[in-house]
Amino acid sequence: MVIKVFLASSSGSTAIKKKQQDVLGFLEALKVDYAPLDIACNEDNRMWMRENVPVEKKPTNGIPLPPQIFNEESYCGDYETFFDAKEDNAVYAFLGLPPPPGSKEAKEAEKAFILENGPVKNGTVENETVESETVENGTDDAEDEENLEAEEVEEENLDDDSLKREVPMDFNGDEHTHEVGGETGEEAAEEAAEEDAATEEKVAKEEEEAVKDTEEAAEDTAPVKQEEAQEEVEDDEAKGEDDQPVSEGEEDLGSEEEEELRQLEEEEEAPEVTEQEEEDE
Repeated sequence: MVIKVFLASSSGSTAIKKKQQDVLGFLEALKVDYAPLDIACNEDNRMWMRENVPVEKKPTNGIPLPPQIFNEESYCGDYETFFDAKEDNAVYAFLGLPPPPGSKEAKEAEKAFILENGPVKNGTVENETVESETVENGTDDAEDEENLEAEEVEEENLDDDSLKREVPMDFNGDEHTHEVGGETGEEAAEEAAEEDAATEEKVAKEEEEAVKDTEEAAEDTAPVKQEEAQEEVEDDEAKGEDDQPVSEGEEDLGSEEEEELRQLEEEEEAPEVTEQEEEDE
């Protein structure tokens, strides 16, 4: 199978030239054999391309523009569909070619095939369906199937029992048993309730210790406050005695003493004046 790429070697459109180079460069990178067919210099190539492009792929004027890609006689698409296939890693599917082994597209195709048909073994599809066995006389061996189902149920029960084992666990010095794989919702709820109760008891104990510490601190500071209050009372009493007003009797005694002192001073001054007058005479 040969990939045919119809292009115009003497096109005046820069966009068309760029698209043609993009297609040819990508095919060369993938090492895909292709044949470039020029429609500018060969009228037969141009007519063949126009006739074989599907009507729904042609523009409104009916003249398809290059590049147009074919696989032999089969139409693959134009540049836009080629670009979309390149973005989706599906160029080989776009060209109608099998992807090379080990390529990303081959791996994607293999995954899709396995998801659709199942795993492949020795070149054939391996079906995972189990066919029912028949006895020599051609009748269905229903009894054997029932026995097999019963044996499978017993094996499952044995497996469940083997998963259950008692593991000793210590909580506050008491030995308890924890059954692996057999714990029910009620046991989980009981354990949660015990944990909540232990937490509440711990919080209550901490609050009680905090109240006790507060009371002890208050008792330690009470004597100091009493001493300070007693000192303040004594200071107030001393200050009150100093500020008491003087009585009228005390004021009279003070004035009499002042009068006596004044008279004594005058008597002492009087002889001095008489002596001075006599000397003057």
